[in-house]
Amino acid sequence: MTNPNLDSTRIAALPAARVVCADSVCRALLATAVPPQQRRDSVLRRVPVLGRRGELPPDLRRAVLAVDAADEAVPLARMDDVDVDAVAAWIAGRFPAATYPAAVLGSPHGAAVHLAAACRGAWLPTSFTLTAPWPGGSAGDWVSAMAWGTRLAQRLMDRNPAITVRQVHDPVLRGALCGATVSLQVRWRTLPPAYRDFLERRIAAGGSSVLVRDLRTWPVLDGPPGYGFQIGTPTSGWTAAGYRTDHPAFRRLLHEIAAGRWPGPGPAVGPGYAETSGEPTIDAELHRAAAATGRAHHRVYYTDPQALSAGVADMYRAWWRSAGGGRHALVHTARMTDPWRSIRGRMVPYWCESSSRAVVDAVQLWLAGSEPFDRISVLPDPPGSPDDSVATLTHWRAVAAFAARDGRVDELVAGRYPLLPPAAAHATRYPVDVTEPAGPPAPLPVAEALRHLGACNGLSGLVIASA
Repeated sequence: MTNPNLDSTRIAALPAARVVCADSVCRALLATAVPPQQRRDSVLRRVPVLGRRGELPPDLRRAVLAVDAADEAVPLARMDDVDVDAVAAWIAGRFPAATYPAAVLGSPHGAAVHLAAACRGAWLPTSFTLTAPWPGGSAGDWVSAMAWGTRLAQRLMDRNPAITVRQVHDPVLRGALCGATVSLQVRWRTLPPAYRDFLERRIAAGGSSVLVRDLRTWPVLDGPPGYGFQIGTPTSGWTAAGYRTDHPAFRRLLHEIAAGRWPGPGPAVGPGYAETSGEPTIDAELHRAAAATGRAHHRVYYTDPQALSAGVADMYRAWWRSAGGGRHALVHTARMTDPWRSIRGRMVPYWCESSSRAVVDAVQLWLAGSEPFDRISVLPDPPGSPDDSVATLTHWRAVAAFAARDGRVDELVAGRYPLLPPAAAHATRYPVDVTEPAGPPAPLPVAEALRHLGACNGLSGLVIASA
């Protein structure tokens, strides 16, 4: 199918920084994947839409935030000007060194970025989030959201045939903003030219590629070829069964965000890989690219995101222990992360995918099974919506209480929790009282990092394999 709007007179592609959703976890991870002196993106200083206008009455605040969300989304008139190859070039261009010892590709997971930083590698996500305005939308009307999203996704795929689009309608994570914009996860079917060039020319001799891929499944309603629709996402900490009006917590959430009527469960749908998984064809292409260049290719698969977080945290602790460190754990969440802060402060980072109670339970299990830390610093990311499954500050303080000497939850975040997420830049300064040893530590060799991760190979929800 050819879009009649696409012709030789089309204006220049929309800038990539305008395409990739500024509030997404992927965007925050991209911003912190390079050392502070190389950062050029102001997105870290930006307060997300759900963190604004806390002084307004609820009804007025929802209306104002809806306008903000639509204004900051990709304009409808520019949807045909989204060039995903330009987005990939923008991502690869964020890493300025001539060569890198490794490239970590795949799903947007904070521990993957920590892995890349430890090895001084680049992080190249294989998907990204784009939001677009939904005029006259309603957070509760997922049927109409799908109809609108299908039209927009088709425009994207007409312009960019090498992608698939997964729409995610999630009142748990996005609250009332679901009625103002639609959220589209754009996933590359094949390596974009900028990524292929990076792997061929900018991975040093003897270097590696590492694919980190989320293998969780979720009910997916199919549409046109290349398009799928999800109600909810596993990244929320909920199960798919929770997104039903016979679930009391979900009914309360819909009422709190004034979602209106929520249609019935809809047609029965089978499970597919969730939106963060990306396309499986990328894996085979990475293997072929590695074989062609004589470089190693490794795979890290997870069905439990907290298993990967635990594995990478244990890897960091073993790394720091050889230098007499590893006594300070930094538990941080979603956008609130900075791997280079962990490296400079010789901290052991444990990344939480969400602020759900299930994730906090996983953190506590990891801490209970680990050698005690002298200090634990906890940095939650306020979710921004009134969700019964969100961990309370009491839960987060229970995490900090595992410290042998000093455990604390960040005061600024505690004052805004759970409804007002702050700018992600706060993570680049937290904790403020960490003494940074002189000089950066030597990079962790990729083989050694994977050896440490390989020790977790039997851990439920985590598999490490080499080509």
